[in-house]
Amino acid sequence: MSVQVTNDAPAAAGAAEAPALEVVGLTMDLPTPNGPVRVLDDVSFSIARGRVRGLIGESGSGKSMTALSIVGLLPPGADVVSGSIRVAGTEVVGASKARLRALRGAKVGFVFQDPMTTLNPVLPIGFQIKESLRAHRISTGRAADARAIELLDMMGIPNARARLRQYPHEFSGGMRQRIVIALALACEPALILADEPTTALDVTIQSQILDLIQRLVAETDVACLWITHDLGVAASLCDDISVMYAGQVVESGPVEPIFANPRMPYTRGLMEALPRIDTERSGRLPAMPGSPPLPSSVSRIQCAFAERCAFTRRVCEERAPALTPRHGGVTAARCFATEDGGWLDGRSLSRTHS
Repeated sequence: MSVQVTNDAPAAAGAAEAPALEVVGLTMDLPTPNGPVRVLDDVSFSIARGRVRGLIGESGSGKSMTALSIVGLLPPGADVVSGSIRVAGTEVVGASKARLRALRGAKVGFVFQDPMTTLNPVLPIGFQIKESLRAHRISTGRAADARAIELLDMMGIPNARARLRQYPHEFSGGMRQRIVIALALACEPALILADEPTTALDVTIQSQILDLIQRLVAETDVACLWITHDLGVAASLCDDISVMYAGQVVESGPVEPIFANPRMPYTRGLMEALPRIDTERSGRLPAMPGSPPLPSSVSRIQCAFAERCAFTRRVCEERAPALTPRHGGVTAARCFATEDGGWLDGRSLSRTHS
C-alpha cells in the first residue's frame, strides 16, 4: 500500500481543517476494443488552502485525466475502480450530475491553456463573469456588477468598469488569461485547477501571470493544482509537487527537498533536461532514453519506468514499487533503488542520463 504524502503546511492552519482537495488511492480504467486499460493507478495527494501543488509529467502521464476526475468530467465508459476524491469536504466519486454541476464553478474554478476555449467570443466579458455569479446564485444585479469590477481590479486590469463591456478579442493574450483567472475566482472557490495556463504566453507575460497567481493564492486562501510539464515554472510557483509517470504518482512532496535531491530517477531525468543559466554545462542537454509508454503497454507488475531507467535491477522487473517515504518522511518516491536499504540509498542521482 502506498503512503499518501500530504502538504508540508504550517501547523497554524489547524489540524481540524479539511484540505481543499484530497485524492486518495484513485484508480481508473478506460474501455478499449481490447478490454479495459488502466490510466490512473493509486493516485494520492492533497492540497491545503493557500498552497499550490504542481502536477508534473510528460504528455500521457495522467495529469489531465487526474484533473478531469476531480470535477467528474470523465470520458464515456470510464470506470473508477477504487479511491476517493474530496473537494472542500464533498465526495466527487459517485456524486450525482446535479452535485457535480454545483461543484464546478462554486467550489472549483478552471484556468485552461487557451483562454479562448473558456471565453465566449460573442459576449462581453462582464456578461460572462456575471453569468457565472448568477448561475451559482452568488449575486445578481448591482452586486454582480460590483463583484465583476472587483475581480478585474484584482487582476490588475485598468479601467475595469469600462472594460466589462469589451469583448475577448479586444484584449491581449495575457489580459485574456487574467480574465479567465477572474472567472475562476468569481464564486470564491476552494480550489483552482490550472492546466498549462501559461504555455502559450511569452516569458514576460508568463512571469506576470505566475506572480499574479502567487498573490491571489496568498490573498484569497484558495488552493491551486497547477498542471505542467515545465519544471522551471513549478520551481518558481509551487509549494509542493507530485510527479506523474504512466498514470502513477512516482514522487511527491515539498518542492525544496525534491529539487535538491530527487529520489526517483524519472524526476532526476526531467530536471537534467531543464536548461539552466547558472551552470557551466555546454553541449546537448541529457535526454532520457525511450518514450513515455502508452497506457495499454504499461505492466503493473513491475516498475513502469524500468525500461528507461539507468539503475534498473532484477527486482524492478519483478515487482511494482510502492510510494514510500523519503527525506525522513517529508517526501515519498516509487523506487526500489532509493528506498531504505536500496542500492542507491543515501546516494545522489546526479547525471543519471548523461
